[in-house]
Amino acid sequence: MACVAGTENLRRTGVFALQTLAVAGCYYAAGRLGLLRNLVVEGAVFTPIWPPTGVAVAGLLIFGLRVWPGIALGALLVIMHLTSLKPEVLGNLAGNTAAPVCAYLMLRAVGFRTDLSRLRDGLALVFLGALTGMLISATAGVGMLVITDRLHAHGFWAVWLAWWVGDAMGVLIVTPLLLLLYAARWPPRLSRWPEATGLALVSCTVVPLVTHSSLSALFLVYPLLIWAALRFQLVGSMFCALFTSVMATVAATDRAGPFAGLTRVEVMIKLQAFNGTMALTALLLSSVITEQLNTRRSVERACQELVEVLEHLTAGETPRGRPTPPTGESGTADGPRK
Repeated sequence: MACVAGTENLRRTGVFALQTLAVAGCYYAAGRLGLLRNLVVEGAVFTPIWPPTGVAVAGLLIFGLRVWPGIALGALLVIMHLTSLKPEVLGNLAGNTAAPVCAYLMLRAVGFRTDLSRLRDGLALVFLGALTGMLISATAGVGMLVITDRLHAHGFWAVWLAWWVGDAMGVLIVTPLLLLLYAARWPPRLSRWPEATGLALVSCTVVPLVTHSSLSALFLVYPLLIWAALRFQLVGSMFCALFTSVMATVAATDRAGPFAGLTRVEVMIKLQAFNGTMALTALLLSSVITEQLNTRRSVERACQELVEVLEHLTAGETPRGRPTPPTGESGTADGPRK
């Protein structure tokens, strides 16, 4: 028995180590991707979408609170890629670790479901996981810039807003996708591949056009989001939102299309407002549609069961799953009458 218990503990330790390293590796890879495009506000560099926050929150929701060291390790690797390890970096590291942990605890406190099948789950992810939880990382990161004199105090709020929205966007876009991909059944059903291919082709044509056009036609992406949400729910709408956010970020950093001729602050405000409203629309609309579809399926199942019961009662039979009561000689359950 002792040998079996030791083997089980060793296996659990190995699984925990693999999960922690997986979270750290995904965090670092997402950080490197996020750093490919950045904007400058008040002399501070920030990323409009910071994917590691979405990776961190998703990792906690999937594996549990025990993988928080993987988040800290991943954040440390990203920081070391940007700069040397200094004492003031510890504040940034603590903020990047504490923010997703607090977001996870708040989501668990309200009974968050990782399938995002209810509107309340979408609202919880938006207001608790993204907007509230990421206040910690933004405040800690920008606060350390001010304390170390790398940022003037008068520029605190502009940089803080950009930092906060970038971290929140990572949760709004990346976390739902990772949760869905983790729970998806492979291989996926092929019944809607033609329509999915059509949606992908239209998106790959329209989105680059409107994000790089000088006509300010960014609103044309919303019909695509609605199409994706109606037909493919959360998977379709969030993939469409992610692709659109990436293309809009590329256009903003290149000062192209609707972002041409704007100041740095104006570019930041316009980009973050567009990305934020688009992500909110995709997430909440798909959550509402998924909840309505689940409710409809539940009602249809209940109606079908009721029809079966009525058919058996009309035919004088006992409904399936219910045992027939014992009868006596007279045919009653009370036994033979004297």
